[in-house]
Amino acid sequence: MQSPLPVRDGVNATRLRLPDEGPWETALDYMMHRWGHIDPQGIEDRFDAGEIVGEAGTALDRSTPMQDHTFIWYYRTLPPETRIPVELNILHQDDHLLVVDKPHFLPTTPGGTYIQESALVRLRNQLGLPDLIPMHRLDRMTAGILLLSTNPETRGKYQVLFEKRQVQKEYECVSAAEPAPGHPAVDFPVVVRNRMTKSRSYLLAEVVAGEPNAETRIERLRTFDPAGQLHSAPDSAPDGGPQRRALYRLEPHSGKTHQLRVHMASLGLGIVNDAFYPELLDKAPDNYTKPLQLLARGIRFVDPITGSPVEYRSRLELSEAR
Repeated sequence: MQSPLPVRDGVNATRLRLPDEGPWETALDYMMHRWGHIDPQGIEDRFDAGEIVGEAGTALDRSTPMQDHTFIWYYRTLPPETRIPVELNILHQDDHLLVVDKPHFLPTTPGGTYIQESALVRLRNQLGLPDLIPMHRLDRMTAGILLLSTNPETRGKYQVLFEKRQVQKEYECVSAAEPAPGHPAVDFPVVVRNRMTKSRSYLLAEVVAGEPNAETRIERLRTFDPAGQLHSAPDSAPDGGPQRRALYRLEPHSGKTHQLRVHMASLGLGIVNDAFYPELLDKAPDNYTKPLQLLARGIRFVDPITGSPVEYRSRLELSEAR
């Protein structure tokens, strides 16, 4: 359902469904029930200013009966945000697509405590493109290639590619060169298949019994010590020495939440600086010197407008792989 309110400051208006029944006579009564303990005067002021609207953009006032509308839209009061000290780099822009390199720590879309400090809102404001919409998402801690649609009229053609899995994605990550104790040796390349699930109430994705719904091909590209010196073979580090690491190529054939992180951890090869897998660490402030060593390196598909194959590659490098 399209919002009757335009994007403001890079952020969409919030949609609220009014309940079919209840003790509230007016839409104002219901909003006071939901949020009056936070900003009652602000809610009343928005009704008086005509900033809360129903279907077709009809402005509501303090006396509008609740049953007059099923949905209403309004602009949230945005709290001040500390700027995340990272920058987006534009790699390609045309009449249909915008391709950027998203840095670590910046979320793709607004959510939680990150509204203005999201890739989508930053780009909408920077480029004056209120209709900009991401075609896929990268986790906040994952960097790399991100595609966004600039044209609502052609957006559906690109969405179909993702829905039908006609987009090939390539990632890179840094992990140990050999599995952790208790895990068997791995003969690369390897394909990991299992069934993954993640509920809204649980922070982590889980591997469960059942028909596989997640698949990743994993290839080891090269091994090196933490200082960056290359090695021709993945031999274990000498006793007492630093653990040898490796750069891996990951090719997911599905798109489950945290899939790559879970699949690497399942091999005993948890990604460097991963605070979730294989062990959930205590929440701590972002350490910008230690980003998750996971990068969306490339994406390729047949462009539905031109009919030609295209490929976009990230220019970023993983700090632990240099």
